[in-house]
Amino acid sequence: MSSIELTPSQKTILTALINLHRETEDAVKGEDIAEEVNRNPGTIRNQMQSLKALQLVEGVPGPKGGYKPTANAYEALDVQQMDEPAFVPLTHNGEAVENANVEEIDLSSVHHPELCRAEIHLQGSTKDFHEGDKIVVGPTPLSKLVVEGTLDGKDDTNNILILQIDDMKAPAEEPAH
Repeated sequence: MSSIELTPSQKTILTALINLHRETEDAVKGEDIAEEVNRNPGTIRNQMQSLKALQLVEGVPGPKGGYKPTANAYEALDVQQMDEPAFVPLTHNGEAVENANVEEIDLSSVHHPELCRAEIHLQGSTKDFHEGDKIVVGPTPLSKLVVEGTLDGKDDTNNILILQIDDMKAPAEEPAH
């Protein structure tokens, strides 16, 4: 699948939609997204048209209507396939991990909101990681995505950490100090 190039503003809106949708599992109203990202609802509606055209969002008609992310939306935010393995910070129980480099963040199982897992592909060993550990990955170079989670399992052979996602953000927000 070719990766879709999203504008920063589309990424922010899509991330907000995914997070709001994950909280309620209902269609998300444009006004709620507008509030979340501090834009006016008209802007959001225009952006949603373009995101619909890219098949990243579906509109839900009716009084409970609004927008839902499609499976592709997760893939589009997942364009963390680095051309160069860029340095993506990883912290493990609050400590920065010096020698781990995150190759890929795979959110593919996120279409099942009850699972909400991320696969973190590392260059470097996963042997020091244990279930229940707190892991924070990011910000990634492209979309500045930060994924916080609890280690749920791992695949030592392929150096993959499987996180239960506790929180996911892209920087429409003030950076935390």
